[in-house]
Amino acid sequence: MISTGSATIRVASVPASHVYVRHLSAPGRHDGVTRLPDPVPADRQKVPGGWWPPLMLDPGWIRRNHASFDVFHVHFGFDAYAPALLADIVGELRDHRKPLVYTVHDLRNPHHPDPAAHRAQLDVLLPAADEVITLTGGAAALITERWGRAPHVLPHPHVVRPSLIRAARPARTETVIGVHVKSLRANMDPLPIIDTLARLVPELPDAAVRIDVHDELLDPGNHWYNPEMVTQLRARAELAGVRLHIHPYFSSDQLWRYLSALTVSVLPYRFGTHSGWLEACHDLGTAVLAPSCGFYREQRPCTVFGFDDDGLDAESLVAAVRRLPAESDIPRASWPGRRAERIDLAAAHHRIYERALDR
Repeated sequence: MISTGSATIRVASVPASHVYVRHLSAPGRHDGVTRLPDPVPADRQKVPGGWWPPLMLDPGWIRRNHASFDVFHVHFGFDAYAPALLADIVGELRDHRKPLVYTVHDLRNPHHPDPAAHRAQLDVLLPAADEVITLTGGAAALITERWGRAPHVLPHPHVVRPSLIRAARPARTETVIGVHVKSLRANMDPLPIIDTLARLVPELPDAAVRIDVHDELLDPGNHWYNPEMVTQLRARAELAGVRLHIHPYFSSDQLWRYLSALTVSVLPYRFGTHSGWLEACHDLGTAVLAPSCGFYREQRPCTVFGFDDDGLDAESLVAAVRRLPAESDIPRASWPGRRAERIDLAAAHHRIYERALDR
Protein backbone atom coordinates (compact mmCIF):
# COMPACT_ATOMS: atom_id res chain seq x y z
CA MET A 1 0.00 0.00 0.00
CA ILE A 2 1.11 3.55 -0.74
CA SER A 3 1.66 5.28 2.60
CA THR A 4 -0.38 8.43 3.14
CA GLY A 5 2.09 9.58 5.79
CA SER A 6 -0.72 10.13 8.31
CA ALA A 7 -3.90 8.54 9.64
CA THR A 8 -5.96 10.88 7.47
CA ILE A 9 -6.43 10.37 3.73
CA ARG A 10 -6.08 13.68 1.88
CA VAL A 11 -8.41 13.95 -1.09
CA ALA A 12 -8.33 16.43 -3.96
CA SER A 13 -12.02 16.56 -4.90
CA VAL A 14 -13.15 18.21 -8.11
CA PRO A 15 -14.93 20.33 -7.00
CA ALA A 16 -14.68 20.30 -3.20
CA SER A 17 -17.25 23.07 -2.60
CA HIS A 18 -20.18 21.32 -4.31
CA VAL A 19 -22.88 20.36 -1.79
CA TYR A 20 -22.68 16.70 -2.85
CA VAL A 21 -18.98 16.57 -1.98
CA ARG A 22 -19.36 18.55 1.24
CA HIS A 23 -22.00 16.11 2.47
CA LEU A 24 -19.83 13.04 1.95
CA SER A 25 -18.20 13.73 5.31
CA ALA A 26 -19.60 12.33 8.55
CA PRO A 27 -21.50 15.09 10.41
CA GLY A 28 -19.95 16.10 13.68
CA ARG A 29 -17.11 13.58 13.72
CA HIS A 30 -13.73 12.85 12.16
CA ASP A 31 -14.07 10.20 9.46
CA GLY A 32 -10.43 9.76 8.44
CA VAL A 33 -10.71 11.90 5.30
CA THR A 34 -9.82 15.52 4.69
CA ARG A 35 -10.70 17.23 1.41
CA LEU A 36 -8.57 20.01 0.01
CA PRO A 37 -10.41 23.32 -0.50
CA ASP A 38 -11.02 24.42 -4.07
CA PRO A 39 -8.33 26.77 -5.40
CA VAL A 40 -9.99 30.08 -6.26
CA PRO A 41 -9.61 31.31 -9.88
CA ALA A 42 -8.07 34.74 -10.38
CA ASP A 43 -11.40 36.15 -11.59
CA ARG A 44 -13.18 34.60 -8.57
CA GLN A 45 -15.90 33.40 -10.91
CA LYS A 46 -18.42 30.99 -9.41
CA VAL A 47 -21.15 28.78 -10.78
CA PRO A 48 -23.80 27.02 -8.65
CA GLY A 49 -21.77 24.28 -7.00
CA GLY A 50 -18.29 25.78 -6.91
CA TRP A 51 -15.52 27.93 -8.32
CA TRP A 52 -15.15 27.95 -12.09
CA PRO A 53 -13.13 26.58 -13.75
CA PRO A 54 -12.00 23.91 -11.24
CA LEU A 55 -8.26 24.62 -11.05
CA MET A 56 -7.36 21.18 -9.69
CA LEU A 57 -8.46 19.67 -12.99
CA ASP A 58 -5.23 20.61 -14.72
CA PRO A 59 -1.98 18.68 -15.35
CA GLY A 60 0.07 21.64 -14.17
CA TRP A 61 -1.82 21.94 -10.90
CA ILE A 62 -1.34 18.22 -10.26
CA ARG A 63 2.36 18.48 -11.07
CA ARG A 64 2.83 21.39 -8.65
CA ASN A 65 0.61 20.06 -5.86
CA HIS A 66 0.86 16.26 -5.96
CA ALA A 67 2.57 16.15 -2.55
CA SER A 68 -0.49 17.75 -0.92
CA PHE A 69 -2.99 14.97 -1.66
CA ASP A 70 -3.19 11.17 -1.63
CA VAL A 71 -6.25 10.54 -3.83
CA PHE A 72 -7.69 12.52 -6.75
CA HIS A 73 -11.50 12.30 -6.91
CA VAL A 74 -13.38 13.67 -9.94
CA HIS A 75 -17.09 14.54 -9.73
CA PHE A 76 -17.94 17.49 -12.01
CA GLY A 77 -16.30 20.29 -13.92
CA PHE A 78 -14.90 18.76 -17.11
CA ASP A 79 -17.81 19.65 -19.41
CA ALA A 80 -15.64 21.57 -21.90
CA TYR A 81 -12.47 19.44 -21.59
CA ALA A 82 -11.09 17.68 -24.66
CA PRO A 83 -10.47 13.96 -24.15
CA ALA A 84 -6.76 14.57 -24.84
CA LEU A 85 -6.56 16.97 -21.88
CA LEU A 86 -8.29 14.44 -19.62
CA ALA A 87 -5.74 11.86 -20.80
CA ASP A 88 -2.95 14.28 -19.83
CA ILE A 89 -4.51 14.65 -16.37
CA VAL A 90 -4.66 10.87 -16.00
CA GLY A 91 -1.03 10.62 -17.14
CA GLU A 92 0.10 13.21 -14.61
CA LEU A 93 -1.65 11.30 -11.82
CA ARG A 94 0.03 8.09 -12.94
CA ASP A 95 3.44 9.76 -13.05
CA HIS A 96 3.05 10.70 -9.39
CA ARG A 97 1.38 7.42 -8.35
CA LYS A 98 -1.83 9.15 -7.32
CA PRO A 99 -4.99 7.01 -7.63
CA LEU A 100 -8.00 8.35 -9.51
CA VAL A 101 -11.53 7.87 -8.16
CA TYR A 102 -14.40 8.91 -10.42
CA THR A 103 -18.03 9.32 -9.37
CA VAL A 104 -20.27 9.07 -12.43
CA HIS A 105 -23.04 11.57 -11.83
CA ASP A 106 -23.87 11.98 -15.51
CA LEU A 107 -23.92 9.35 -18.23
CA ARG A 108 -25.51 11.97 -20.47
CA ASN A 109 -24.33 15.52 -19.84
CA PRO A 110 -27.37 17.81 -19.38
CA HIS A 111 -25.46 20.71 -20.97
CA HIS A 112 -24.51 18.86 -24.17
CA PRO A 113 -27.13 18.59 -26.94
CA ASP A 114 -25.00 15.89 -28.60
CA PRO A 115 -24.02 12.97 -26.33
CA ALA A 116 -20.85 12.21 -28.31
CA ALA A 117 -18.60 14.69 -26.47
CA HIS A 118 -19.46 13.39 -23.01
CA ARG A 119 -19.17 9.79 -24.19
CA ALA A 120 -15.63 10.52 -25.42
CA GLN A 121 -14.76 12.00 -22.01
CA LEU A 122 -16.13 8.92 -20.24
CA ASP A 123 -14.06 6.75 -22.59
CA VAL A 124 -10.98 8.33 -20.97
CA LEU A 125 -12.06 8.56 -17.34
CA LEU A 126 -13.82 5.25 -16.79
CA PRO A 127 -11.06 2.91 -18.03
CA ALA A 128 -8.43 4.96 -16.15
CA ALA A 129 -10.18 5.23 -12.78
CA ASP A 130 -8.85 3.04 -9.99
CA GLU A 131 -12.29 3.07 -8.39
CA VAL A 132 -15.68 4.01 -9.89
CA ILE A 133 -18.76 5.16 -7.99
CA THR A 134 -22.27 5.98 -9.18
CA LEU A 135 -25.62 6.73 -7.57
CA THR A 136 -28.05 4.09 -8.84
CA GLY A 137 -28.09 0.46 -9.86
CA GLY A 138 -29.36 1.30 -13.33
CA ALA A 139 -26.46 3.63 -13.99
CA ALA A 140 -24.05 1.01 -12.63
CA ALA A 141 -25.45 -1.65 -14.97
CA LEU A 142 -25.02 0.65 -17.97
CA ILE A 143 -21.43 1.46 -16.97
CA THR A 144 -20.66 -2.26 -16.67
CA GLU A 145 -22.26 -2.94 -20.05
CA ARG A 146 -20.43 -0.16 -21.89
CA TRP A 147 -17.06 0.01 -20.13
CA GLY A 148 -16.70 -3.26 -18.27
CA ARG A 149 -16.41 -1.51 -14.89
CA ALA A 150 -18.41 -2.54 -11.81
CA PRO A 151 -19.09 0.68 -9.85
CA HIS A 152 -19.80 1.04 -6.17
CA VAL A 153 -23.42 2.20 -5.87
CA LEU A 154 -23.80 4.86 -3.17
CA PRO A 155 -26.79 7.16 -2.66
CA HIS A 156 -26.78 10.92 -3.08
CA PRO A 157 -26.50 12.65 0.33
CA HIS A 158 -28.96 15.24 1.54
CA VAL A 159 -28.85 18.68 -0.05
CA VAL A 160 -30.82 20.83 2.41
CA ARG A 161 -29.52 21.70 5.87
CA PRO A 162 -30.81 19.65 8.83
CA SER A 163 -33.04 22.34 10.37
CA LEU A 164 -35.07 22.55 7.14
CA ILE A 165 -35.31 18.78 6.78
CA ARG A 166 -36.83 18.76 10.28
CA ALA A 167 -39.10 21.77 9.65
CA ALA A 168 -42.84 21.42 9.13
CA ARG A 169 -44.22 22.00 5.64
CA PRO A 170 -45.86 25.41 5.15
CA ALA A 171 -49.65 25.39 5.13
CA ARG A 172 -51.31 25.96 1.76
CA THR A 173 -54.80 26.04 0.30
CA GLU A 174 -54.01 25.09 -3.31
CA THR A 175 -52.06 22.51 -5.27
CA VAL A 176 -49.03 24.23 -6.83
CA ILE A 177 -47.40 22.41 -9.76
CA GLY A 178 -43.95 23.87 -10.35
CA VAL A 179 -41.93 23.82 -13.57
CA HIS A 180 -38.57 25.58 -13.17
CA VAL A 181 -36.96 26.29 -16.53
CA LYS A 182 -33.76 27.63 -14.87
CA SER A 183 -31.55 28.97 -17.71
CA LEU A 184 -32.85 26.53 -20.31
CA ARG A 185 -29.85 24.20 -20.43
CA ALA A 186 -29.68 21.75 -23.31
CA ASN A 187 -31.74 18.96 -21.73
CA MET A 188 -34.68 21.26 -20.90
CA ASP A 189 -37.81 21.09 -23.05
CA PRO A 190 -40.47 22.79 -20.93
CA LEU A 191 -43.13 23.92 -23.41
CA PRO A 192 -44.83 20.56 -24.11
CA ILE A 193 -44.99 19.91 -20.37
CA ILE A 194 -46.37 23.37 -19.59
CA ASP A 195 -48.95 23.10 -22.38
CA THR A 196 -50.16 19.75 -21.05
CA LEU A 197 -50.37 21.04 -17.47
CA ALA A 198 -52.15 24.21 -18.59
CA ARG A 199 -54.87 22.12 -20.26
CA LEU A 200 -55.21 19.95 -17.16
CA VAL A 201 -55.22 22.56 -14.37
CA PRO A 202 -58.77 23.90 -14.99
CA GLU A 203 -60.04 20.36 -14.30
CA LEU A 204 -58.30 20.17 -10.91
CA PRO A 205 -59.70 21.75 -7.73
CA ASP A 206 -57.66 24.67 -6.36
CA ALA A 207 -54.64 24.03 -8.59
CA ALA A 208 -52.15 26.27 -10.39
CA VAL A 209 -49.05 25.89 -12.55
CA ARG A 210 -46.07 27.99 -11.45
CA ILE A 211 -43.37 28.58 -14.08
CA ASP A 212 -39.98 29.98 -13.03
CA VAL A 213 -37.15 31.09 -15.30
CA HIS A 214 -33.87 32.95 -14.77
CA ASP A 215 -33.68 36.52 -16.01
CA GLU A 216 -30.43 35.63 -17.82
CA LEU A 217 -32.64 34.72 -20.77
CA LEU A 218 -33.39 38.43 -21.20
CA ASP A 219 -29.77 39.66 -20.99
CA PRO A 220 -28.31 40.15 -24.50
CA GLY A 221 -24.78 39.81 -23.12
CA ASN A 222 -25.47 36.49 -21.39
CA HIS A 223 -24.61 33.04 -22.75
CA TRP A 224 -28.19 31.94 -22.01
CA TYR A 225 -29.90 34.84 -23.84
CA ASN A 226 -33.16 33.49 -25.29
CA PRO A 227 -35.92 36.13 -25.47
CA GLU A 228 -37.97 33.89 -27.76
CA MET A 229 -38.43 31.37 -24.95
CA VAL A 230 -39.48 34.13 -22.54
CA THR A 231 -42.05 35.30 -25.11
CA GLN A 232 -43.42 31.77 -25.30
CA LEU A 233 -43.60 31.50 -21.52
CA ARG A 234 -45.32 34.87 -21.22
CA ALA A 235 -47.96 33.69 -23.67
CA ARG A 236 -48.61 30.62 -21.50
CA ALA A 237 -48.92 32.86 -18.44
CA GLU A 238 -52.00 34.44 -20.05
CA LEU A 239 -53.83 31.13 -19.56
CA ALA A 240 -56.06 30.52 -16.56
CA GLY A 241 -54.21 29.01 -13.62
CA VAL A 242 -50.70 29.61 -15.03
CA ARG A 243 -48.25 31.99 -13.33
CA LEU A 244 -44.83 33.08 -14.56
CA HIS A 245 -41.95 34.26 -12.32
CA ILE A 246 -38.83 35.75 -13.98
CA HIS A 247 -35.99 36.33 -11.52
CA PRO A 248 -32.25 35.98 -10.91
CA TYR A 249 -30.76 32.74 -9.64
CA PHE A 250 -32.23 31.89 -6.28
CA SER A 251 -29.89 31.86 -3.31
CA SER A 252 -29.92 28.54 -1.47
CA ASP A 253 -32.43 29.83 1.07
CA GLN A 254 -34.65 31.26 -1.67
CA LEU A 255 -34.52 27.94 -3.52
CA TRP A 256 -35.54 25.98 -0.43
CA ARG A 257 -38.46 28.38 0.19
CA TYR A 258 -39.52 28.02 -3.44
CA LEU A 259 -39.44 24.21 -3.36
CA SER A 260 -41.29 24.13 -0.04
CA ALA A 261 -44.02 26.31 -1.56
CA LEU A 262 -44.67 23.71 -4.27
CA THR A 263 -46.88 20.67 -3.94
CA VAL A 264 -44.99 18.98 -6.75
CA SER A 265 -41.96 19.83 -8.91
CA VAL A 266 -42.01 18.60 -12.51
CA LEU A 267 -38.56 17.94 -13.98
CA PRO A 268 -38.68 19.02 -17.66
CA TYR A 269 -35.64 16.99 -18.78
CA ARG A 270 -35.50 15.22 -22.15
CA PHE A 271 -32.27 13.52 -21.12
CA GLY A 272 -30.04 13.23 -18.08
CA THR A 273 -29.01 10.73 -15.42
CA HIS A 274 -29.36 11.84 -11.78
CA SER A 275 -30.62 14.96 -10.00
CA GLY A 276 -29.63 16.97 -6.94
CA TRP A 277 -32.90 18.91 -7.38
CA LEU A 278 -34.83 15.70 -6.76
CA GLU A 279 -32.81 15.15 -3.57
CA ALA A 280 -33.67 18.63 -2.31
CA CYS A 281 -37.37 17.95 -2.93
CA HIS A 282 -37.06 14.70 -0.97
CA ASP A 283 -35.44 16.62 1.90
CA LEU A 284 -38.29 19.14 1.96
CA GLY A 285 -41.27 16.86 1.34
CA THR A 286 -42.11 18.18 -2.13
CA ALA A 287 -43.39 15.54 -4.53
CA VAL A 288 -41.52 15.04 -7.82
CA LEU A 289 -42.75 14.11 -11.28
CA ALA A 290 -39.65 12.75 -13.02
CA PRO A 291 -39.13 11.90 -16.69
CA SER A 292 -38.65 8.31 -17.80
CA CYS A 293 -35.17 9.07 -19.17
CA GLY A 294 -32.13 8.59 -16.96
CA PHE A 295 -32.33 6.97 -13.53
CA TYR A 296 -34.26 9.55 -11.50
CA ARG A 297 -36.86 6.90 -10.66
CA GLU A 298 -34.16 4.90 -8.85
CA GLN A 299 -32.84 7.79 -6.78
CA ARG A 300 -35.74 8.65 -4.50
CA PRO A 301 -39.52 8.07 -4.47
CA CYS A 302 -41.11 9.92 -7.38
CA THR A 303 -43.85 9.55 -9.96
CA VAL A 304 -42.62 8.91 -13.51
CA PHE A 305 -44.03 10.18 -16.81
CA GLY A 306 -42.87 9.42 -20.33
CA PHE A 307 -40.37 12.02 -21.55
CA ASP A 308 -37.12 11.53 -23.42
CA ASP A 309 -35.41 12.35 -26.72
CA ASP A 310 -38.46 10.98 -28.56
CA GLY A 311 -40.76 13.53 -26.93
CA LEU A 312 -43.49 13.74 -24.29
CA ASP A 313 -46.13 11.14 -23.56
CA ALA A 314 -48.74 13.70 -22.54
CA GLU A 315 -51.23 11.09 -21.35
CA SER A 316 -48.68 9.68 -18.90
CA LEU A 317 -48.02 13.19 -17.52
CA VAL A 318 -51.74 13.77 -16.97
CA ALA A 319 -52.04 10.38 -15.29
CA ALA A 320 -49.01 11.14 -13.09
CA VAL A 321 -50.56 14.41 -11.89
CA ARG A 322 -53.90 12.73 -11.21
CA ARG A 323 -52.34 9.99 -9.09
CA LEU A 324 -50.22 12.27 -6.90
CA PRO A 325 -50.54 11.25 -3.25
CA ALA A 326 -52.06 13.53 -0.68
CA GLU A 327 -49.46 15.93 0.67
CA SER A 328 -49.39 14.12 4.03
CA ASP A 329 -48.51 10.89 2.19
CA ILE A 330 -45.59 12.25 0.12
CA PRO A 331 -42.41 10.36 1.16
CA ARG A 332 -39.97 12.71 2.87
CA ALA A 333 -36.46 12.37 4.25
CA SER A 334 -35.91 12.55 8.00
CA TRP A 335 -32.79 14.05 9.53
CA PRO A 336 -31.97 10.90 11.53
CA GLY A 337 -32.17 8.92 8.30
CA ARG A 338 -30.11 11.40 6.32
CA ARG A 339 -27.56 11.68 9.14
CA ALA A 340 -27.14 7.89 9.27
CA GLU A 341 -26.82 7.86 5.49
CA ARG A 342 -24.00 10.43 5.66
CA ILE A 343 -22.14 8.40 8.27
CA ASP A 344 -22.41 5.34 6.01
CA LEU A 345 -21.31 7.36 2.97
CA ALA A 346 -18.27 8.69 4.80
CA ALA A 347 -17.24 5.17 5.85
CA ALA A 348 -17.83 3.81 2.34
CA HIS A 349 -15.69 6.55 0.76
CA HIS A 350 -12.90 5.94 3.26
CA ARG A 351 -12.90 2.24 2.29
CA ILE A 352 -12.88 3.11 -1.41
CA TYR A 353 -9.97 5.51 -0.97
CA GLU A 354 -8.04 2.81 0.91
CA ARG A 355 -8.71 0.36 -1.92
CA ALA A 356 -7.52 2.89 -4.46
CA LEU A 357 -4.32 3.44 -2.47
CA ASP A 358 -3.81 -0.33 -2.21
CA ARG A 359 -3.69 -0.48 -5.98
